[in-house]
Amino acid sequence: MKDAAATVLGTADELRRGLRRAGKLKGRQPQESALAEVRALIGPVPPGGHRRDLLIEHLHRINDAWHGLHERHLVALAREMNVPMAEVMEVASFYHHFDLLRDDEPGAALTVRVCEGLSCEMAGARDLLARLPSLVGREVRVMAAPCIGRCEQAPAALVGQVAVAQSTPEVVARAAANELQRPAAQCGAASAPAGFIGYREYRDAGGYSTAAAIVNCEDDAEDVLRAMEHSGQRGLGGAGFPAGRKWRIVREQEAPRFMAVNIDEGEPGTFKDRFYLERDPHRFLEGVLIAAQVVGTEAVYIYLRDEYHACRVMLEAELAALQADPPCPLPYIELRRGAGAYICGEESAMIESIEGKRGEPRLRPPYLAQVGLFGRPTLEHNFETLYWVRDILEKGPQWFAGAGRNGRSGRRSFSVSGRVAQPGVKLAPAGITLRQLVDEYCGGMAPGHELYAYLPGGASGGILPARLADLPLDFDTLQPHGCFIGSAAIIVLGQHDRARDAALNMMRFFAHESCGQCTPCRVGTAKAARLMEAPNWDNATLADLNQVMADASICGLGQAAPNPVRCVQAHFPHEI
Repeated sequence: MKDAAATVLGTADELRRGLRRAGKLKGRQPQESALAEVRALIGPVPPGGHRRDLLIEHLHRINDAWHGLHERHLVALAREMNVPMAEVMEVASFYHHFDLLRDDEPGAALTVRVCEGLSCEMAGARDLLARLPSLVGREVRVMAAPCIGRCEQAPAALVGQVAVAQSTPEVVARAAANELQRPAAQCGAASAPAGFIGYREYRDAGGYSTAAAIVNCEDDAEDVLRAMEHSGQRGLGGAGFPAGRKWRIVREQEAPRFMAVNIDEGEPGTFKDRFYLERDPHRFLEGVLIAAQVVGTEAVYIYLRDEYHACRVMLEAELAALQADPPCPLPYIELRRGAGAYICGEESAMIESIEGKRGEPRLRPPYLAQVGLFGRPTLEHNFETLYWVRDILEKGPQWFAGAGRNGRSGRRSFSVSGRVAQPGVKLAPAGITLRQLVDEYCGGMAPGHELYAYLPGGASGGILPARLADLPLDFDTLQPHGCFIGSAAIIVLGQHDRARDAALNMMRFFAHESCGQCTPCRVGTAKAARLMEAPNWDNATLADLNQVMADASICGLGQAAPNPVRCVQAHFPHEI
């Protein structure tokens, strides 16, 4: 028996050696120097091999260190992770923040991204883009970028990973010079905003006591579920699905269960999640712990958009503080970094990205609550939904449900930008009207501007004229007018702006951010943008495109892309 086993093992070893020899004859082979450079960044191969789902994290490390992804490093990474080179290239080429380079091509020493979102465009982003290249020098790359989530600071820019608010060419040029001189380890460093609440301060004020009581079974999970249901809280990422109901659905699924938190926040006009995260991260994390315990999720993955670098650095530090001195047993928590893809704000595309793949939406059913992250039932939530959980439980569901106007209930965090005197995040009653929101919370219109139109739900939510500024702003109230509130991103236009220009800005955004998986969205958005550039719109052709995109696109990007176009046709026909 021993001889037979030795013969079998010997034959297997010979076969493996033969396969390795054959493998070396196929495709480009890694250079030893490139392997050493990649290993220095991602570490040696651990027992069992590198985790496939960390591919994007590893690409980030290489891209950061070498100012791009050179071919030699991608070949080496494919070998180290035992992933086909074609698959590595597919993922690397999908995300906007990865720069694919030839081996002899140097990466830009610094990249300046100027936001060309609607709020920034109205504030002078085009002039900023035109003037910057002559001021920053040849080693700095200047490029237009989709919304970076700083609409209240328009025009905004990212200098490397440093956000610059109310940008002027001179201010951005100075920031670029500073970043070029700063040691690599310190690049992107930022100070906390005023009023920031860190871990110790949060604990000293009673923070995490509610989570600890639930985790330690002092409070009943069923009572928590009922409180969430009675509060009427709906998902605040845009879809508006009742939060308590989602918890109950996932809780009823077979274990193991996972949790995925969406802080991608790429919808133009939206910045509420960043605002709260920058100031009170542990209120959100306590909501995470409560949800994880009640639903019974074994691991939590937090997906944060790449444009929020300072938030990522802060959140890493605060998570470390929480884990070093936990108030109660914690679930496994992992922070993941996006790579510049609006589509990853769609829940299933985010799941694909967390798994280290291209962020392409999945066909449904099955739904994520049944088959989600790594094939397991998954509770997917937006940041703000979890941010309010502690307050709902401590103050009672009526605290949340009791607010509201015009027959609506609850509270909404409106991200307001554009032609208002005081842009920013405004916590206001659900059902408030645009006119009330501007007058009571934003200091009125900006000097020299009169209300002409507004976008009630970011790029996807459509455009409404001033004569409809008295509609209640909430879920389900705007659909009769071809709009929806989504993530409550309000962009206000004045009399000098045109709704058609806003719609074109949005359609160009959709064309740029389409993942390309389905033809109606990939082709339709690009074709619509070209048609909308004409002085007089071809309304019949646009109507056909709109119908095809809305009916046949896989996910909400293509389905919602026609909304701004249809609103201009319905409410602003004089412009087209």
